[in-house]
Amino acid sequence: MRQRRRASRHSRTFAPAQSLPPSRVVEVRSSDGVRLHTEVFGPEDGYPIVLAHGITCALRVWACQIADLARDHRVIAFDHRGHGRSGVPHRRHGYSLDHLAADLDAVLEATLAPGERAVIGGHSMGGIAITSWAERHPERVAQRADAVALINTTTGDLLRHLRFLPVPPPLAAARVRAGGTLLKTLGAAPLVRAVDLPSRRVVSTLAVGRDADPAVAEFVFELFTTTPAAGRGGWARTLVDHLGPQHIGVKNLTVPTLVIGSEKDRLLPMVSSRRIAREVPNLAQFVELSGGHCAILECPDEVNKHLRWLVESATQQRRASS
Repeated sequence: MRQRRRASRHSRTFAPAQSLPPSRVVEVRSSDGVRLHTEVFGPEDGYPIVLAHGITCALRVWACQIADLARDHRVIAFDHRGHGRSGVPHRRHGYSLDHLAADLDAVLEATLAPGERAVIGGHSMGGIAITSWAERHPERVAQRADAVALINTTTGDLLRHLRFLPVPPPLAAARVRAGGTLLKTLGAAPLVRAVDLPSRRVVSTLAVGRDADPAVAEFVFELFTTTPAAGRGGWARTLVDHLGPQHIGVKNLTVPTLVIGSEKDRLLPMVSSRRIAREVPNLAQFVELSGGHCAILECPDEVNKHLRWLVESATQQRRASS
């Protein structure tokens, strides 16, 4: 029986994450001194693509994009503070939308040459990092970005459309409060064997679609369990407390913007992506994919195709303007 379980678990290993191409580590420090683990893949003279992952993940979650795009582009990926191999702030207030924006800016400053611009892509909280950065550093958008991609993300109303606790409309406010409590509790709780199965079910339900490859669900839960509890809790608290009815403004996001949403996304349903597509001042393309919240893992070929299209469009526009 044990051998059968081990074989089954081994068969669900997410292969792309086990075979990332060679990379170069870049030392990055944010404005408050937190170390941000950053890796650069692909040719040094390649056009740069910067990737920011979602909450309770790590740069490895971009494995499918890195494997494809790094063949002919310079792909820059980093772990958010409190995630992966990045530093964990010692103080509770080391997590905020200001920090999210500052960390992205620090990565851009450390990895791009003076005057160099990139396509910047963000999934889930990574997309929130991009919009927070544009809102707080408007002058940096034109300096550092040729285009951006916002994938399975939101600018506000984080809990209002959560498809996890369906209730009648009169109880919607209670559902929002319950959803916030659930995310904060799950985020901050240390993982022990007794709660492994319930945690696995919640993470799988929110993060991937019903039809996703079991290896994808297993990989997402692995990323969740290897994220420090302080990082999970710090960011869950920040997002729940600050992404309510008041949305992050996107008027400063003036570069071409690709928006990707997923039809079966329970965490940030398509309504969130549609709102962003309506609000951004320079919509390049709006894409609706099948699957759940982790489109970069569930529909990697489609995501890669649209990212390549965005890069090609951005570089063509640059050549035409020069």
